[in-house]
Amino acid sequence: MPAFDVSAIRAQFPALRREQDGTPVVFLDGPGGTQVPERVIDAVTGYYRAMNANSGGSFVTSRATDAMAGAAHAAVATLLGAADPGEVKFGYNMTTLTFHVSRSIAASFAAGDEIVVTTLDHEANVSPWRAVAADRGLVVRTVDIHPEDGTLDLDSLDAALGPRTRLVAFGYASNALGTINPVGEIVRRAHAAGALTFVDAVHYAPHGSIDVRALDTDFLVCSVYKWFGPHLGALYGKAAVLDRLPAYKVRPAHDRYETGTPSFEAFAGTLAAVEYLRDLGRKYGDGADGAGTGEVRGELVAAMRAIAGYERSIGRRMLDGLAAIPGIHVWGIADPARIDERTPTFAVTLDGISPADAAAELGRAGIFTWDGDFYARGLIERLGTYEHGGVLRLGLVHYSTAAEVDRTLEALAHLAAGAPLGSRPIAR
Repeated sequence: MPAFDVSAIRAQFPALRREQDGTPVVFLDGPGGTQVPERVIDAVTGYYRAMNANSGGSFVTSRATDAMAGAAHAAVATLLGAADPGEVKFGYNMTTLTFHVSRSIAASFAAGDEIVVTTLDHEANVSPWRAVAADRGLVVRTVDIHPEDGTLDLDSLDAALGPRTRLVAFGYASNALGTINPVGEIVRRAHAAGALTFVDAVHYAPHGSIDVRALDTDFLVCSVYKWFGPHLGALYGKAAVLDRLPAYKVRPAHDRYETGTPSFEAFAGTLAAVEYLRDLGRKYGDGADGAGTGEVRGELVAAMRAIAGYERSIGRRMLDGLAAIPGIHVWGIADPARIDERTPTFAVTLDGISPADAAAELGRAGIFTWDGDFYARGLIERLGTYEHGGVLRLGLVHYSTAAEVDRTLEALAHLAAGAPLGSRPIAR
């Protein structure tokens, strides 16, 4: 397998050339939305130049739009391992899609039926279910975590499952702590209880290969702008499940779940993002995974496994460095030996410095991070950090470098020691 050439990869991302005060910036904000390669930008603008039209027309630009939209659905279906492009539905983002489809799913439930959610999840996979439960007289049960390492308590899951459980909604990986859940096992337990499963893969999608058929999940949702594409959400649903649910749409709509005129330019950018990943598989993937075969799914799997391997190396570097800095606490899985159980997203707190102040100091130094709860409100409350401003989140992706990790660690060491990163004193 060829060496992962991060310099060549970075050259494809125009935003990564940005400088602040004459120094390249460090993008650790990927969990909130990644940067995009040049081809995605070109695809979006190219759509406007060459085929901007609504669908269903008998003229060339409309037909081109329809063909491109079909190709985009097929590309995402292949990326996720779906059996058919019709099992993929696009929407504004994961949150909007979940609110929309939750209405259809819950319409098949009876008062007193139960939905299971988790403490580890983003609110986009909690609030829609609580809202529809309140509307329809359903019961919501919540699976707890092991707070010492931020993993789901599967005994709590078993306790939440019962004869009236109709849906289990959970995440593939935590957008705050990086914890990767045992998705296949959770799906198995939910199905054994007779429940459907709804998996939020937004945070996991840029970091690893997804196979919805192997997982056997009924639904899986992600956001393309978290994996190097434009602002668009993507929902997978088993055809047999989607077909039997009631649809909430205007009468003549072409699709039962895609409502209104979509963002066709985002479809074009999504198609380009999948092609970008496929190219990574060709260049850096392992032949055993499907690299070099010309088969699209194999090349995408190879790409994501190459990405995961590289990210594990820089993730270990980050964890080792954080452990060496007095006054820093890592929330979630902190043992580098367990790097396979997490994504390279790290939630930390610094003694004596609020997450907001730490993020501001790092921002002044050209290191872009997030602070707060990241809509994982229940998790941050459970960890006891919400009233103190949540956590500081450091998000690595495959275009991050070891040098950027080291620069971040050096800056954090200065902050932990009470030393400002600029000419002003640290805000406290």
